[in-house]
Amino acid sequence: MTGWAWAALALYGFWLLSAFGLRTLIQRRRTGDSGLRGLSGTPGSASWWAGVLFVVALLGAVAAPAATLAGLPVLIDDTPAVYGIGAAIAALGVAGTLTAQQAMGASWRVGVDHAERTALVSDGPFAHIRNPIFTAMAVTGLGLTLMVPNVLALACLAALIIAVELQVRVVEEPYLRAVHGPAYLHYAATAGRFVPGIGRERTSRKDAGFQS
Repeated sequence: MTGWAWAALALYGFWLLSAFGLRTLIQRRRTGDSGLRGLSGTPGSASWWAGVLFVVALLGAVAAPAATLAGLPVLIDDTPAVYGIGAAIAALGVAGTLTAQQAMGASWRVGVDHAERTALVSDGPFAHIRNPIFTAMAVTGLGLTLMVPNVLALACLAALIIAVELQVRVVEEPYLRAVHGPAYLHYAATAGRFVPGIGRERTSRKDAGFQS
């Protein structure tokens, strides 16, 4: 089991360095801006909790395999097939994260600045899913949890899913509606929230910018 824990740490470290470290450097070189916006909202608000839970999930992804290395038992013992499937799922999630980030181009951000206006990205993976980066992050989290299925990993995955839901529904979607108006509503009616075809917005002809 220790081998899988080390593998989970290595895969997660690669994901962190690529998705945040390298991506931030690329963003700064291309635009002069890191793209990092950090926590938003007042303490105790839904948007603030989204940021806090993201931090918990990121730290927990290190703590879970480290705890296994320290002796914390896993909930599914001696099942290398499960651990291997988890590794494959996590690798798919890492690849999906990097692909979706690349598709965002200069619009890539971590967090939201409500005074800022970025281009609405609706091509590539965004043509089918409005939040492919968050989808890929959840896939990565699921894979890492299967690699080291202990209670900390499960708690970390739960924190990530709640954080994603709050961030998208409470922070990002209202921001995009306010900034892009009918263009976003039309786009949201064609692309699913986290998976293709599911979570599409219903819009009236008036909302979509049509005249009767």
